[in-house]
Amino acid sequence: MDIPLFHLDWLNNRMLIALIATIHALINHSLAVGFVPLVVWLENKGVINSGSHEVTDLKWDKMVYRMMWTAFIITTTIGAMTGVGIWFSVSLVSPNSIASLIRVFYFAWFVEWTVFVTEVVLIMIYFLTWKKANSSIKAKTRHIKFGWYLSLFSWITMAIIVSILGFMMDPGNWLKEKSLLNGFDNPLYLPQLLYRTPLAMVLGGCFGLFLSAIFTKKGEPNRLIVFRSISKWILLWLPFAIAGAIYYYHFIPTANLANLSVAIGTQSFQDWYDVMWKVILGASSIILITAMIGIWKPKLLHASLITITLILALGFMGLFERVREFIRKPYIISGYMYSNLLREQDYPLYKRDGVLKWATYTSTPKVTEKNKVEAGRNVFMLTCSRCHTTQGVNSIVSVFERMYSSKGKPFNRESMETYINNLHSAREFMPPFPGNQAEVKALVSYIKEIQFTNEVLDGAQQEGIVVNPGQSIESFKKINKR
Repeated sequence: MDIPLFHLDWLNNRMLIALIATIHALINHSLAVGFVPLVVWLENKGVINSGSHEVTDLKWDKMVYRMMWTAFIITTTIGAMTGVGIWFSVSLVSPNSIASLIRVFYFAWFVEWTVFVTEVVLIMIYFLTWKKANSSIKAKTRHIKFGWYLSLFSWITMAIIVSILGFMMDPGNWLKEKSLLNGFDNPLYLPQLLYRTPLAMVLGGCFGLFLSAIFTKKGEPNRLIVFRSISKWILLWLPFAIAGAIYYYHFIPTANLANLSVAIGTQSFQDWYDVMWKVILGASSIILITAMIGIWKPKLLHASLITITLILALGFMGLFERVREFIRKPYIISGYMYSNLLREQDYPLYKRDGVLKWATYTSTPKVTEKNKVEAGRNVFMLTCSRCHTTQGVNSIVSVFERMYSSKGKPFNRESMETYINNLHSAREFMPPFPGNQAEVKALVSYIKEIQFTNEVLDGAQQEGIVVNPGQSIESFKKINKR
């Protein structure tokens, strides 16, 4: 309510965050957390299997180096940019939630930042000193140690962020006693960490298989050896990932599990609920089959099967992130802040006075007969635009057209007002409408207007801002003089 709202009407604001965050999570889990320790293990394997007068098996070491080169390039470019991109996009789209999370986890995020900087330094040292480390066994041993340090710091970074993600779905005792310790040690922290850690190792293994197929030739002895080694890695971690998923599932609050049927996409995907579980089971089975072939019949492990396995593994991870984000609704921080960025404890105030009166940036502090459509536009921006657009992805017009099967026909005002007043009861994953009855009517007038005008809603980044006279500095000065 105190920050001008950025809005992308063609894409959907949450979609912007989702795209950037999902790409970053895939890179972080599969490469930084899962792949790096695999590479270090493979590098050490080259030393163990080398001749008595060699520091390492040079052909094997060259292959592993090229695999690490790929990971280094991806993590320090796309990984780094999407990491920063998350902060930019969340600050633009969801400023209230990120501000609240920073206040709760300020020290934890400071530690995470320190660990991340150390991680960057370590990956630079590990990759850039690789070739020089082959000069002696002492240098190589030291290099491998740096690799293990890098692996540890990468995991610690994830371990801290996982706590914040768990907190957003179930803050636990923090709602009663607001402290960092209560927030960090939330009910979902350990279950989610015990799931994400082995999952990252499996993803790293799938990515390793893919790269080893690229950097080795058919018939090359190292090809079969590396296939078998990485397949063992996958087979080692896969049971822990499955067990971790089951354990994590049992800790998810019942209210959130109720949203699973629509979490895969939108309401139109409700019938896909059973299919989703079959896809998850199928992906796990393919990964298992690929790993078993790699161990016992590595010659049969073709590049096409490895590629399919990697795509399914990454797809599974992407689906998990989508579902995890959706089932948290109607909250962005459970029990504290709704997905519209309004705090639950402030709802009685908004219900009494309306959201427009307390909004810092609005051109209509109060609904009148003359400004009804403009006021409805402001109400939509303040209460609906974090998840909905007017004409783009998850368009509010399309939602009502599907709901009433009335494409091309004017919406029924009474039906819309009844639905908005009972929003949370009708759709449990949506927050209750926060405003008063005048704002409900104004919102309906605006939606009915854009049904036929196809007006696009521009955010503050395009339209600029208008300060609510009742929330201006001059207004507060007058109040203080009294």
